Amino acid sequence: MSAEEIIASGKLELYVCGTLPSEEISEVEAAIATYPEVQREIEAIEASLLSLAEAVAPTLPAMIWSYILAATRSVRKIDGSAPRTNWSAITGWAAAILCIVGLFWMWKQHNGLQDDIQITTTENTQLKERIRFTEGELTDANNLLAVIRSKDYKTITLPGNQAVAPEAFAKVYYNQKDKIAYIDAGGLPVAPSGKVYQVWSLILDPLTPTSVGLLSSATGTENGVFKFENIPNPEAFGITLEPEGGSETPTLSQLYTLGAVSP
Repeated sequence: MSAEEIIASGKLELYVCGTLPSEEISEVEAAIATYPEVQREIEAIEASLLSLAEAVAPTLPAMIWSYILAATRSVRKIDGSAPRTNWSAITGWAAAILCIVGLFWMWKQHNGLQDDIQITTTENTQLKERIRFTEGELTDANNLLAVIRSKDYKTITLPGNQAVAPEAFAKVYYNQKDKIAYIDAGGLPVAPSGKVYQVWSLILDPLTPTSVGLLSSATGTENGVFKFENIPNPEAFGITLEPEGGSETPTLSQLYTLGAVSP
């Protein structure tokens, strides 16, 4: 075959791509050695394919590039450039590149799905923690309700001191047998910075105060009710505002609420 016939036959494109039947390879290689124009056409095909790949291929991770290199190791590489292009061979290469791009898109979608699963798992864990916290609050509320309704607990209202805090009030749920008291301090104003409310068990005659404890996070619950144990037999309960840490004796000028225990 002449140089023109070999160029027009499309065998050179198949040769460059590594898909030419083995029985025709020797014919093409002989033509390359014989005709300089065939050599130049081979170089032009190689350059066109490389330019097309550079123009359409997106940035791919190293894993995808390794796949491309492995798939094209059988392609014969001939350096050089020329203006002539065979579009039938280029179409095949373009389809292969689009396939690789599709694989890369699927890989990104898979990674995105894994991220979504991780986010959902984290959200479910946080939801479970909130549910457990809410269940704990519900248990505390049910226990408090049981205390309020129990015949073993006496309800004592502590009105506000008209001279100090007339709008203030508190309630005490007192079990004389078990010496336990629950203090509902929802009617007290917020203690100023550096101050704390202190509860006192009082004997009135003569006036003998005994500290029950502080209305602090150590004794309180989320619903603003404070539990105290080992309460002596009181005749009254009082709540004063004291310096942070509490006082040994009540500051009577800061007596916010006071209520007597009925017989």
